Amino acid sequence: MIEFPASIISPIGIIHSCYPEKFGVPRQPGLVRSSSGRLELLPPYNREEMVKGLESFSHIWISFLFHEAVRDGWRPTIRPPWLGGQKRVGVFASRSPHRPNFLGLSVVRLTGISKENKGLFLEISELDLLDQTPVIDIKPYVPYSDNVVGARGGFIPPPESVAREVVFTEAAAEFCSDYEQRTGRRLRLLITETLAQDPRPASQRRQVREYGMALWETNVRWHAQGEYFLVLSVSDEEGAGNKVSRCK
Repeated sequence: MIEFPASIISPIGIIHSCYPEKFGVPRQPGLVRSSSGRLELLPPYNREEMVKGLESFSHIWISFLFHEAVRDGWRPTIRPPWLGGQKRVGVFASRSPHRPNFLGLSVVRLTGISKENKGLFLEISELDLLDQTPVIDIKPYVPYSDNVVGARGGFIPPPESVAREVVFTEAAAEFCSDYEQRTGRRLRLLITETLAQDPRPASQRRQVREYGMALWETNVRWHAQGEYFLVLSVSDEEGAGNKVSRCK
């Protein structure tokens, strides 16, 4: 058996994402087009020559570590949400974070490369990455080989079959409008696209309860109302405090 030095893999960067908590993070990349963030390259990898030519690609592959799953350990089988959280499949037949080496892989849109003081950043969108995620590697997405025509998706349904309508109260819509004027971030669209994919655990989808979700530095309170989701309120993180009940 090949023995790997403990230092053979180390983070080359860190993700700054609109998703500060696990609850709400899309289950796949590309589902929430308005999601955005940046990948900060860490020394000694924050050198411009290391990303030379990358700007010509529209998308990149990001290899990362499911850092919040490490303390819980890996599992040989899991209950995927697409099967209602009741049936088990092998961990290698899933994209669960509870993997033997806790490695993840996502394709995201590359919207720019920026340099700030001594820092080098990749601006990204359409992501499914938790804030502070350690990045292990970056590769360009190559359409002719990475997009396999006729590939089967197993038990995972296409996204259009699960999207739900999202409705805002007047107060929630007003906050979003004000927030967008202050920050330039499209908060209402981010909330809509994130909730449309139903972030609730499969085991809780029959329960009647209120949820809280953190996006950027805001708290979003919402619940299921029949066949749609109702956004009750949106507030700044400091103002919300412990009033928001979160589902992890």
